[in-house]
Amino acid sequence: MAAGHFGTDGIRGVANEELTAELALALGRATARVLPAPSFVVGRDTRRSGPLLQAAFSAGLATEGADVIDLGVLPTPGVAAVAERRQMPGAMISASHNPFGDNGIKLFSFLGTKLPVEVEADVERELESILADPDRPPRRPTGHGVGTISTDPDAALLYQGLLVAALDGRTLEGLHIVVDCANGAASEVAPWVLSELGARVVALHDSPNGANINDACGSTDPTTLARAVIEHQANLGLALDGDADRVIAVDHTGTIVNGDVLLALFALDLDSRGRLAGNTVVVTVMTNLGFRLAMEAQGIAVRETDVGDRHVLAALDADGLSLGGEQSGHIIFRAQSTTGDGILTGITLADLVQRSGRPLADLSDGLVEPVPQVLVNVPIPQPERLAGCEEVWDAVRKAEAELGHEGRVLLRPSGTEPLVRVMVEARQEAQANAVAAQLAGVVEAALGRV
Repeated sequence: MAAGHFGTDGIRGVANEELTAELALALGRATARVLPAPSFVVGRDTRRSGPLLQAAFSAGLATEGADVIDLGVLPTPGVAAVAERRQMPGAMISASHNPFGDNGIKLFSFLGTKLPVEVEADVERELESILADPDRPPRRPTGHGVGTISTDPDAALLYQGLLVAALDGRTLEGLHIVVDCANGAASEVAPWVLSELGARVVALHDSPNGANINDACGSTDPTTLARAVIEHQANLGLALDGDADRVIAVDHTGTIVNGDVLLALFALDLDSRGRLAGNTVVVTVMTNLGFRLAMEAQGIAVRETDVGDRHVLAALDADGLSLGGEQSGHIIFRAQSTTGDGILTGITLADLVQRSGRPLADLSDGLVEPVPQVLVNVPIPQPERLAGCEEVWDAVRKAEAELGHEGRVLLRPSGTEPLVRVMVEARQEAQANAVAAQLAGVVEAALGRV
């Protein structure tokens, strides 16, 4: 788990070891104190540890007098959507694309957005105070002051209805789509929505058992999906992750279409219809240089943020922009969503293919010519030490001088795992590999390996 509990996307760690029931209970109490709302909504993905941590977190909220509405298994963007519609803060118990043994807790405001950094810092401070002294004031409520915990069987229906309505009455009739649900939170919702919109659907990895979420499937491993698209002669495939806030696509030839290409497709489509606000798309520092060059060629501006859809959303709202996303497939259509939504992105892509009358392979061909990009994850016990390690940054400066203007180096501590991520882009893949390996060695030597 990242130092200071909160990372790029909430709190995340090995369930029942780093992210314990005791920590979840304390976090619930801290959240209720910092966000003094009468009611909260809480959902989860399909991990074995989900019910345990959801119960503990909800108990923490109720301990402080807040009522809790248990949404059950629902995608992260579904929880965000219910929070916004019900005007209640919320939480999602999920570790997104991580292995099933991990879990996490993401917090949402009553606007359905991730908490601002400053508010999250307030929750962190209150959490540390509670962990240090669980019985310190204020006194816990008793009697009628204790919060209740109830369920909401209509939550999934609300979210599904929003997804279906996103196409403004258009349908996906005539499209054959394979969807890989990653044995996660979208295992029921995604196939239902695609079918309701008229597509012929084949669902893969839609039988979660608590331990098979993201296991050789979903957006982190779309190889099975690629084979299935060819086998079923489908128009396209969609690979979600465990909590369905991201998606990777596959065209009819089995070729993977990543988030950079999807974002470019959406930017051009919105621009052609006069719907790309500010003629600008928001990306993160991890977005490939090839994407920037492609947008420049089309006269579309690119704004860059730190990694994380929270930062993308903040940039969108700051300038009234409409589209942003990450290479991983987190894409935000601001007019329709408050967070990355893999299902929404998938049906929007299918709608684009339908309206164009052209296959995805044709639409994406040559659109983004990626500069070779190498990403090396270096296991480091305390990745936050990277910031002050001059030995590493001296090596980075030398590497940047070697690459010149046709390359790029990015080092950052992971916000969700004990890793330092080393990313290198260069015109030649061999050069990118060599520089990345050299920098990874420097990081490991300077900061120590897990």
